[in-house]
Amino acid sequence: MNEVRERQRDLAGDRTDDTGIRDRLVLMVRDPYWLHACWEVTRQSVERARAAMAEHWHSAQPTLRVMAVETGATTSTAECALRDIPVHGGVKNWYIDVKDPPKSYRVDLGYLAANGKFFVISRSNIVSTPKPGSSDAIDENWSDIAENYEKIYAQSGGYTDDGNKGELQELFEERLRRPMGAPLVTRYGMGAERMLGRTREFQFEVEAEMIVFGTTHPDAHVQLGGEPVKIREDGSFTVRMSMPDRRQVIPIVASSNDGVEQRTIVLAIERNTKVMEPMIRDAND
Repeated sequence: MNEVRERQRDLAGDRTDDTGIRDRLVLMVRDPYWLHACWEVTRQSVERARAAMAEHWHSAQPTLRVMAVETGATTSTAECALRDIPVHGGVKNWYIDVKDPPKSYRVDLGYLAANGKFFVISRSNIVSTPKPGSSDAIDENWSDIAENYEKIYAQSGGYTDDGNKGELQELFEERLRRPMGAPLVTRYGMGAERMLGRTREFQFEVEAEMIVFGTTHPDAHVQLGGEPVKIREDGSFTVRMSMPDRRQVIPIVASSNDGVEQRTIVLAIERNTKVMEPMIRDAND
């Protein structure tokens, strides 16, 4: 039983050699209501926590502490602890649900004892969640991140002066298996500028999507165009839809949980795309 308990709180896992490894905690924004924390912990840091907590180690629980961050009119930053999330050994990432976007967050990873003592091993970067309506999709793996990494990287503080942004970029480059440079270079390679300057067929296409979002009672039933809509715990909902080049009339119906009351809102949406004649300039101009 003691061996099982020790494995469950061992954040270093089976690692015995810390060569080339350092403590790292990276926080990313996945959408307005979800954050994703990823970490690495060395064996040395676990042993340091054990020694520091002394007799309280027997009750120590691996924990993510979620901090709300507020930046005032000056350069000062205020933080307050929102909640503690128990985690366990053998896990190196965790999804964290948050409320009331847009807001800024940071997380600490460490050990929390029964007496309330919290030993911090690593602190994350600061991230800011976007306003609701950008997307309701929660990416399940890094193949999804690869498609939208620039947006996720920016929302996770990658372009700020935060001291942890180097670790954030390092994590992205490890998972994406390619360097992150300027958007043009990252997408097309180091010869992009020269390549794009050559005479060739120039492609340009534009598509559009629509975000429908709103609020209702958490236990209500909502249908959009006859399809059920997922309601979050706070009663909010978001639906991402295609926007074809035509007029659409979309009924949105909400019914109370007991079926007594029903309300309907109808959206009339029209997309009218116009493609202008191309303009060709002489290269000598």
